This record gives sequence, C-alpha cells and structure tokens, in this order.
Amino acid sequence: MKSVINIIGLTKYFGSICAVDHIDLEVGNEIFGLLGPNGAGKSTTVMMLTTLLKPSSGSARICGYDVVKDAKKVRGTISYVPQDMAVDIKLTGRENVMLYAKLYGVPDRNTRVDDVLELLGLTGRAGDLVRTYSGGMRRRLELAQALVHEPEVLFLDEPTLGLDVAARKTIWEHISSLRTRGMTIFMTTHYMEEADEYCDRVAIIDRGCIVAVDSPGNLKLGLGPDASLNDVFLENIKTPEEQTGFDEHKFRSMLRRRG
Repeated sequence: MKSVINIIGLTKYFGSICAVDHIDLEVGNEIFGLLGPNGAGKSTTVMMLTTLLKPSSGSARICGYDVVKDAKKVRGTISYVPQDMAVDIKLTGRENVMLYAKLYGVPDRNTRVDDVLELLGLTGRAGDLVRTYSGGMRRRLELAQALVHEPEVLFLDEPTLGLDVAARKTIWEHISSLRTRGMTIFMTTHYMEEADEYCDRVAIIDRGCIVAVDSPGNLKLGLGPDASLNDVFLENIKTPEEQTGFDEHKFRSMLRRRG
C-alpha cells in the first residue's frame, strides 16, 4: 500500500495534558476511520494533520509534504470539512462554492463550480439561499466546497452527525464515490455501523493513544464470529472508572466482606 498519510510519533500537549500521545499511522488510498470516545484525541489529530495545530513533537507527512515545514503545500493538497456548519446561509449554494473556488485560485471557476454542484446533486437548488437547505443538503454543499480545488486527501470530522438516516446514506454514497475516483478519505465518526460498512480500515484511539488498527472485518474476527465493531470498540476503550483505577468487581467484593 502506497502511503498517502505518514504519521510518526505525533504528539500534542496542552499544558501538562497530553491530548495525542506518540501515535504512528500509515494511510493509503482508502477510507480510513479514526474512532474513539469524546476527548480521546480524534479532533486534535485531525487538526494537526490539516495544519491547524502544530504538533508538540513527532511528524506527519501528507502526499510527501511535512505538515509543519510544508504547511502551505499540504493545504493545497487537502480539504477539511469540520463538524460544525461551514456554509453561509445568506448566500446561495453556488455563491458558497464559488467563494471557495476564488480562495483556492481555481482556474475556469464557473465550470468547476458547476461540476461539483452536479456531483453532489445540488444543481437544481444551486441558486437558492442556503437558509432554505435541509441539514443533509448543507452537508453536501460543504463537500462541494471542499472538492472544488480537486484535493488528493479529504478530511471529514463526523460527516453525518445530526443527520437523519436517509441523509446519512446519501452522504456516504457521495463519500464512497470519491473513494472510487482515487481520493483518500480520513474521517472521524461515532457511528460504528457506518465505520463497519464503509471504512477500508479503522484505528481506535483512547486517551491519545492508538489501541487498535485494522480492517473492521479483521478486528471483529479477533473477538469472535458474532462480534460487532461496537464490541471491538468497547473491548479497547477504558471506562472512566478504569481510567481512574476504580475496579467495580473488587469494590463489590470488599462490600460483601464487610457485610
């Protein structure tokens, strides 16, 4: 597998708190999911890979470019769709995408904007104000913005969060089509069933550390024939009680002895 994203010892401290702890990952031309509980380090990792945060130590390269030394070149090869809405509801759909095309200096902007609007199924509503769009349509518009400069790598932070089942399915159809076109997708999600169905490989991160990496199928097989990806997730993630050293079984045994 040719490495598109190469991460070695990537670490991020906020004061004395270690948010990402010496992680190593290689991601090729695939849909790669980063899974973990809230506060595990998913978004911090993505922000370092997209040049929005500088690592405390370690390194990461995207398409051969260092995220610190070659930050401008990295930004030219990637796109990032954050979890929070990144569209202007006072503009039309087409105006939103055109704004990004101008920011990236896209040549033949009108044609390229029309192309991505068609790709995301938004041509018929391109002239409408975004305030009239549904949540799923706004998410597709964010993807259109991200794709207008033809990036090699697309980062998605919780791409279907808050959407209904039908809208989530539509978004995944578009993400899967991008994968078949040769784009690398690096995403975070809380939806285990989506990661299981659509990701080529996943990594589970807990308290800043990568605790498992493989295809969903291989990870499930390691637990047993009837295991789900959610089972794998729970097997690898420590509960708040375990993180603080609390052992429920020992606690109950102690109470029984005292009783």
